[in-house]
Amino acid sequence: LHSFPTRRSSDLFLMKPVMAILEERKQMADSQIADATKAKEEAKSMRDQYEASISNAKDEARQIISDAQKSATERGEAIVADAKKEAVAIKEKASADIAKERTAAFQQMKSEIGDIAVSIAGKVIEKEVKEADHQKLIDEFISDVGEAS
Repeated sequence: LHSFPTRRSSDLFLMKPVMAILEERKQMADSQIADATKAKEEAKSMRDQYEASISNAKDEARQIISDAQKSATERGEAIVADAKKEAVAIKEKASADIAKERTAAFQQMKSEIGDIAVSIAGKVIEKEVKEADHQKLIDEFISDVGEAS
């Protein structure tokens, strides 16, 4: 017959401390695994936050650039519009000045031509020209000069 080894009480006495040590190590390992898992989750969360921050910063940078380009375009268009308005105003003023000078020159020329015409007419006719005749001669001469030009 076979005999089974019997357990001695000393074997049971040693088993309890060994089992306690194994249980303690198991709990320590479980704790370390839980800590590692938590650290991994925190690292992932920090990475996600960092990526979101980077994405937001890029979006803000794009918006700032877009706003700056829009502002620059609007400012450029405003400068061009102001320059066009100023050019038109300068041209209108120059045209008005030219017309004014032309009128003044024509009036002066009309007066001088009238004096010359009266003098020539007086010499040619050798008579004194009456005021009505004088004015008529001036108007005719100016009309003839105006048609010639």
